[in-house]
Amino acid sequence: MKNKTGMIILLLFMAGNVFGQTKLSENQLKKLDSIATQDVPKNAPGIATAIINKGNLIFEKYAGISDFKDSLKIDKNTRFNIASNGKQFTALAILTLEEENKIKLSDDIRQYLPELYPEIKAKITIGTLLTHTSGIRDVYDLWSLKGTTWWEQSFDNNDVLELVKKQEELNFEPSTKYLYSNTNYILLATIVEKISGKTFKEYTDDIFQKLNMPNTSFESDYSQIDGKIARAYFNFDTWTTYDWIWNVVGDGNIFSTLTDQIQWEKTIQGYGNSEIKNSIIQKSQELVNQDINDDYGFGLEFGKYKSLSYKFHEGATGAWKATVLRFPNDSISMLTLTNTGKSIPSMQTRQMADVVYDLKNDEEYLVTKPVKIGSYVSEDEIIGTYITPNNFTFEFLKKDDGKLYLKRIGRNDVELVREADNVFNQKFDKDFKQEFIKNESGEMEVTAYYVSHSPYTLTRKKSDWENYDYQALNGKYNNSETDVNIEISHLSNKDYKVLIGDQENSGLLIAPTKLMVNNYVFEFDNETKNIKSLSLNSDRIRGVNFERLN
Repeated sequence: MKNKTGMIILLLFMAGNVFGQTKLSENQLKKLDSIATQDVPKNAPGIATAIINKGNLIFEKYAGISDFKDSLKIDKNTRFNIASNGKQFTALAILTLEEENKIKLSDDIRQYLPELYPEIKAKITIGTLLTHTSGIRDVYDLWSLKGTTWWEQSFDNNDVLELVKKQEELNFEPSTKYLYSNTNYILLATIVEKISGKTFKEYTDDIFQKLNMPNTSFESDYSQIDGKIARAYFNFDTWTTYDWIWNVVGDGNIFSTLTDQIQWEKTIQGYGNSEIKNSIIQKSQELVNQDINDDYGFGLEFGKYKSLSYKFHEGATGAWKATVLRFPNDSISMLTLTNTGKSIPSMQTRQMADVVYDLKNDEEYLVTKPVKIGSYVSEDEIIGTYITPNNFTFEFLKKDDGKLYLKRIGRNDVELVREADNVFNQKFDKDFKQEFIKNESGEMEVTAYYVSHSPYTLTRKKSDWENYDYQALNGKYNNSETDVNIEISHLSNKDYKVLIGDQENSGLLIAPTKLMVNNYVFEFDNETKNIKSLSLNSDRIRGVNFERLN
């Protein structure tokens, strides 16, 4: 503990030394240049990236092709889709209306959108939309459940509203939990339109002009997007692009240049040229309802990066990706915008922070292995399915070759080898370790360690499978909110065939009352062996009810 405290003090001391000045060393600049171009091979799409400190641009780099059609290179005038990084500007639009006393963050959204959730008695406020504590389901996950590939459509905000109107339930009671949902910010854009009497694009265009960001705009009509656009490219043996025909705004679909984003960071730091009141801009950098959620504010996440407090957000729409990191104690911002599926700006931008702050590798700041070795656990003792409260699962099994394997949904099975009495590791990646210990209830738990993330624990719940009726799940079910049908057929053991719409999937019974299908978990009451309904849970949609049809 003493060493850890000393390390934090050293980091703070170094930060003070680095940012008492606004110039990086030649060695730092060389490393930053290498990070910027690491995933930009010759004649490939690329990135635009920058670092701003106390209003000064201390690093800037452009690399790669903007559009193969005319071989244009990425430069100061190139516009990228910064996706969810636009949420901060949707929040700013709400704050400008609040400043004009036209709305309150405590207002129930049904003052402006009365057609939504007529049966929900709990208050759903504008503030809960801003902080993702509303409980409203994510429309992209709902479309996915319906089998709709959203980016192949030309949906707009009215299409979103029509889908939300059909929702009778929420993920949870408002103001009780946090769960990221793009729907929140699309509804905020709709509220802006209701109050201002302007389209969301018109209202925010005026804000961007006042912020001295003339090349930034939400795009609610894909056919009208102008400027030098960085087309998005994936690489499937060759660089491949696609037509962008999306019209939904508020949660993203915002195009901007690195120059404009640099201007915004300067304004936040107090050095920009803006007609928007500084008090509004500074409020936009704060948390909203800290008692409920201390991780998300006005389109901005809050946390720590290797002991340093920071604010950040990620944006991703296909091959377009963007990252912003802000270290407020040092008045420093880092930005990366990309149009290539090869680049990972969330990682690259944090690598830039490592260089500027002279930080060590991830494993220096994480617990990457068990503190001590526990009692011996045999391979047969650990066989079974382990689960987290969020339904993330590990399954440990022995195959016909007699070897121990870890099975995870959506990944290849990996062979495990014993490292110590109660510790195993992946055969070809010894850094991935699993520690087995029984908890106070006598249930076996596994804690997973790795060099790039904090440890997490899964539990093997005691389950009674004796006389279990595996056929009870068989049948057809319907969800009226999405008009989706599913059909379940038992195959053998705990394996099922599951039709969601016309898409065939594999299902695995992970507990007597839980069936996992890809990233969905269907929960049900099986006490009477007469299953009347299923409740679907996924990443951003919870409690979606399916009633039995037969």
